[in-house]
Amino acid sequence: MKISVKANLKRRVVLASAMGASVTAVSLSKGNPVIKGNQKSIRLISGGGVAGDDHCGEKVQHIYSKKVNPDQPNLRQVHLIHSELHDELKTAGFNVGPGQMGENVTTRGVDLLSLPLGTRLHIGSGAILEVTGIRNACSKLNIIQKGLLKAVQYPDGQGNMVRKCGIMSIVVRGDEVHPGDAIQVELPPYPHMPLPALS
Repeated sequence: MKISVKANLKRRVVLASAMGASVTAVSLSKGNPVIKGNQKSIRLISGGGVAGDDHCGEKVQHIYSKKVNPDQPNLRQVHLIHSELHDELKTAGFNVGPGQMGENVTTRGVDLLSLPLGTRLHIGSGAILEVTGIRNACSKLNIIQKGLLKAVQYPDGQGNMVRKCGIMSIVVRGDEVHPGDAIQVELPPYPHMPLPALS
């Protein structure tokens, strides 16, 4: 992915555009902890998430985190996965499609995993997401297909954990999001901070 950058360090934002980046699928679920069903569109709610989705809410909705502290802010309002990961998994013998690993928005043309903390994603005509962390996947992925967790999250041999299963975000500005919507990437000012792992 090429990113053209116009840097103005006096402003909050370093403006960038992802050439050809777009949404390939949108999904939500109610009552299913892992797999989300594909939709013609989803509605993002400012400060809440995806309307009608299990993880929608200002406060944390993740089952484990909710038990620890139900008053935590919800940093997992919208989950994004790059469709290039699906391509990679198919090459490795897995059969995984959009929404099956729990993401709300499936993308193409954006290197989601390399985005710094606080990056804003402008989607379609008005939606804005702010990136809050990288997904720390759990063993529920193995319900979808045996060995899937190990394929998307594993140690690199140098004491670091490789996490490929997408990123988390909050909704800064709500709007309808559809497959085919363009994505604009708005980088935060320097210094850029890496994404923390969110369980």
